Amino acid sequence: MNNKDFIAELAQQTGYSTEDTQRFVNSIVEAMGDHFQEDDTVVIPSFGTFEVKKKLERVMVNPSTGQRMLVPPKLVLNFKPNVSWKERVKNGGGE
Repeated sequence: MNNKDFIAELAQQTGYSTEDTQRFVNSIVEAMGDHFQEDDTVVIPSFGTFEVKKKLERVMVNPSTGQRMLVPPKLVLNFKPNVSWKERVKNGGGE
């Protein structure tokens, strides 16, 4: 499902116009992004948790040359779904 389809379906379910729904979704994503920049965790009840984690530096080996390289530490965004969503996906989408 692409963004246009998602917004159209969400607008239909909520009864708002597609323009209002797009603005609302953009506002949510922007607010979440602001919190990620501050290394905050964003918890959406009944859905899951978005968290910024730090990956430590590590040594990587290039498989073709065998050369060892140091990969610097970096921040990555991690998502942990709610247990109920994990079960839904595990069971093929059925409840």
